[in-house]
Amino acid sequence: MKSKIFSALSEKPFLYAWISEIFALIATNIFNFFLLLVVFDLTHSNTATSAVVLSLTIPSIIFGVIAGAYVDRWNKKKVLLIANLSRALLLVLLAFNVSNLFFLYTVAFVFSFLTQFFIPAELPMVPLVVNKKNLYSANALFGMAIYGSLLISYIIAGPLIILLKPSGVSILLAFMLLFASLFILFIRLRNSKNLQDHKEFEKANIFRDMKHTISLISRTREVFQAIFFLALFQALVLVIATIAPGYAASVLGIPIVDLPLLFVAPAALGVVVGAGIIIHYFHKTSKDKLITIGVFLSSISLMLLPYGSKVASRDFVQTLNLYLPNYLTIDTMHIVIILAFLLGFSNSLVFVPANTILQEKTTEAFRGKVYGFLNTFVGLLAILPIIIVGSLADLIGVSVVIVGIGALLLFLGIFRLIVR
Repeated sequence: MKSKIFSALSEKPFLYAWISEIFALIATNIFNFFLLLVVFDLTHSNTATSAVVLSLTIPSIIFGVIAGAYVDRWNKKKVLLIANLSRALLLVLLAFNVSNLFFLYTVAFVFSFLTQFFIPAELPMVPLVVNKKNLYSANALFGMAIYGSLLISYIIAGPLIILLKPSGVSILLAFMLLFASLFILFIRLRNSKNLQDHKEFEKANIFRDMKHTISLISRTREVFQAIFFLALFQALVLVIATIAPGYAASVLGIPIVDLPLLFVAPAALGVVVGAGIIIHYFHKTSKDKLITIGVFLSSISLMLLPYGSKVASRDFVQTLNLYLPNYLTIDTMHIVIILAFLLGFSNSLVFVPANTILQEKTTEAFRGKVYGFLNTFVGLLAILPIIIVGSLADLIGVSVVIVGIGALLLFLGIFRLIVR
């Protein structure tokens, strides 16, 4: 029987987890973009914006694996609840210090530290709230929630900052995290083993856990590749976020508050559409093949991204515009929106199959540690590019940096085809 994308929603524990996730993600994504906007507005520097992303990334390197090891020993429902409540309190404190650059960086770091415990509990909890037959559907819905929240968050982030001012936005986000916590209380975990009853799980041994986790990842080819590409694409999002304000200002020539609607929103919509298409038409296609297609599509989209104006100025486009009504006339922004959509679509081709692989190939005893390792790997993979890319964009231009990233992805895709 053909898998349906919304089938997992028929299970109430997953439904509650999904709704909670949506509110927590919207709050988190608005917070992240809020930080980028506020810091860029205070400093007008890509380098300063890189520091924000670093503040959000470094905790994953330091605490990702450790958090995963502990989360596997704790009740994941309680972990999600405490993480959301703690982050809500932090946002209330931020409301009174939104003009203090040092405090902004500090809040970013602490917020990210708390998120290190949230991450190994959210996606690893999916198999505990949904039947195995609905696992693909559940991951697609989580992918839609993660990137659909970007669609909502980045559309409303700019207007919210204008309407409520930064302090008001902080309070609103705190209430959203409290609302997410309410739905967590309704979740009843299924098929969950009480790991605390086993002697070997009484006390955390970080080095042993790291050894076992790395051993599991290294000896299971599918798990290793799933982690690598999930980390790569998450790191890619962080790198693009670092130079996004500069891209808006220097390449597109638009106010940075317009970037969510014109770039991030179409990218998030692409993920949502991509997840739906995978479930309905490609759920039987090789997960490995879907990931490879995603890599190539991302590379092409990135390499074309800085050249929307050149594409729009081509003779065939100008000729086509003569026959189109004014509201359909193709211009630079239309090209950028299409490419952003394709970037999001390609991301879904990696996110959905890769997460399904991780959940199918790991047990509850190791799933949190695997996702904790993934989170650390994201930080390690992204930290050097993040440090370099902001300054590099200031030095040689945002367009050159974006094309370079796309070219590296293209070479990776070719290498993947050759060695497979």
